Amino acid sequence: MKSDANLEANRAMWNERVPIHLDSDLYDVAGFIEGSSRLCDFEPLELGPTEGCSLLHLQCHFGLDTLSWARTGAIVTGIDFSEPAIRAARDLAATIGADARFECLEVHDAATALDRRFDVVYTGRGAICWLPDLDAWARQIFELLEPGGRFYMPEFHPFTDVFHHERLDVTETYFDEGRPCRDETPGTYADPDATTLRNVSFTWTHPVSKVITTLVRAGLILESFHEHDFTVFPRFAALRKSVDSDIHRFPDGHPRLPLMYSILMRKPSAPEDPA
Repeated sequence: MKSDANLEANRAMWNERVPIHLDSDLYDVAGFIEGSSRLCDFEPLELGPTEGCSLLHLQCHFGLDTLSWARTGAIVTGIDFSEPAIRAARDLAATIGADARFECLEVHDAATALDRRFDVVYTGRGAICWLPDLDAWARQIFELLEPGGRFYMPEFHPFTDVFHHERLDVTETYFDEGRPCRDETPGTYADPDATTLRNVSFTWTHPVSKVITTLVRAGLILESFHEHDFTVFPRFAALRKSVDSDIHRFPDGHPRLPLMYSILMRKPSAPEDPA
């Protein structure tokens, strides 16, 4: 199957799941409207101050993370390839009175279509596995950033992709050499029992080394890289949820594995004008 057909299958799958996610307990839209944040506690700490910064969120889905950054004082723009998701994001922004911009765009068209640069480019959890071409992705990020601007990405660790979807049995390869993984599972991670018709989707596993190297080759400078022994959903049956947060960890005594990682990079500042 050609990559454009893969993209259209993914778009149809995501379009169908927008209303399901809006109504799901996982996303808790009602709680968000009341003031909760979708960001992990470590994200604002690692990224640093965002008050007054222009922030672009790539692959924003229906905007909860984007609008969470708006609540930190950032001036936010979100893009996603799903029109239903962008309509929902605009409605949510209006509901909470946020001054946010949302556009239906492909990631690889963003720099040309938006025709501006940002202080921060952000991409959130579960995003880059939907992109087959990291080189084009990284070039877009470089072009979208102001000189000295920051790129920040918290992401699920691709090491977890080698395991069975419920058990710690190794069933997949970590190095897929760019081959898409086809899935036809009905329902959605936010509601596994939901009735769905558009169930074919394609993802790509990107080893962490490839992600970092691709961004560096695009011209970005690595400032920090962290691996985390927790995640934000019950990825494996053995994980235990924290009492006061959505953080899930293996219990005491269980071997610790990397479940998430986060990268902070910076675009070089513009050279000073000669005297």
